[in-house]
Amino acid sequence: MDYLDFEAPIREIDEQIAKAQALQAESGVDMSESLAELNAKLAQVQAELKASLTPWQRVQLSRHTGRPYTLAYIEAMTNGDFIEMHGDRHVKDDKAMIAGWGQVEGESFLFVGQQKGVNTKMRQLRNFGMANPEGYRKALRLMKQAEKFGRPIVTLIDTPGAFPGLEAEERGQGEAIARNILEMARLKVPVICIIIGEGASGGALGIGVGDRVMMLENTWYSVISPESCSSILWRSWDFKETAAEALKLTAPDMLKNGLIDGIIEEPAGGAHRDPEAMFEILSREILRMYRELKDVPAPELVATRIEKFCNMGVYEETAVS
Repeated sequence: MDYLDFEAPIREIDEQIAKAQALQAESGVDMSESLAELNAKLAQVQAELKASLTPWQRVQLSRHTGRPYTLAYIEAMTNGDFIEMHGDRHVKDDKAMIAGWGQVEGESFLFVGQQKGVNTKMRQLRNFGMANPEGYRKALRLMKQAEKFGRPIVTLIDTPGAFPGLEAEERGQGEAIARNILEMARLKVPVICIIIGEGASGGALGIGVGDRVMMLENTWYSVISPESCSSILWRSWDFKETAAEALKLTAPDMLKNGLIDGIIEEPAGGAHRDPEAMFEILSREILRMYRELKDVPAPELVATRIEKFCNMGVYEETAVS
């Protein structure tokens, strides 16, 4: 397992646990008491670290190489019965955007999300999770299909942003994202949006309008990444930690500002420490939210969703003289 700099205390305890387990296996010596003490110490260190995490450290955790990506969640929650759909019917199939059908404990869902890729070759294929316009149009095509058949929609958001290349702009990147925001606001079926990693800019908003917008504990959601913000304001990436603090991009900040509906707790140490437990938690949360929404009449669902997003932000009305 890879460890971040601030996870050094956890790494030391993990190594001690591994040595104790190896000694017990090789020599037959009972190490249960020592292992219990080490595991208790590990839990304490993880709790202390969790309480002291800075915004920049949460950004780093959201990008951890061991953190599960969209396809891993979908495959686990649907027990491998996910049926992926392809193409926007105009240009091509965008590999950065995943969309398709699956069942979670007998309930059918349309799953949509960005996929980053698990190694260098796959990251290139997936364009590092940065979708082109055809990715957003594929997502919208299938969301309208879900609406037609009365099926709920789950979006899993994990992207450093929509692809900013010239060809993407030529094919209408801004229009595709804006169209998705408009159409998602008035979908007549339940829409659940969950940030599972990075939630950056319009790339996240393009599949981020829903009745429930949730964030995993160690994720971030902002109009810009800390590095890009630092580059614009200070002409250097050296102030990314300051930018992360100022952007108020963590889950607690977003919840406090009324921009999300809730935070989904991760296993001790983060999702990368126990992906299987994270899959179970997310599956349970999705079903809970769907049960809250499934009997709400479509007109009320749409009206409440639109009102929620219209009420975001701070503004002041002045009389025109």
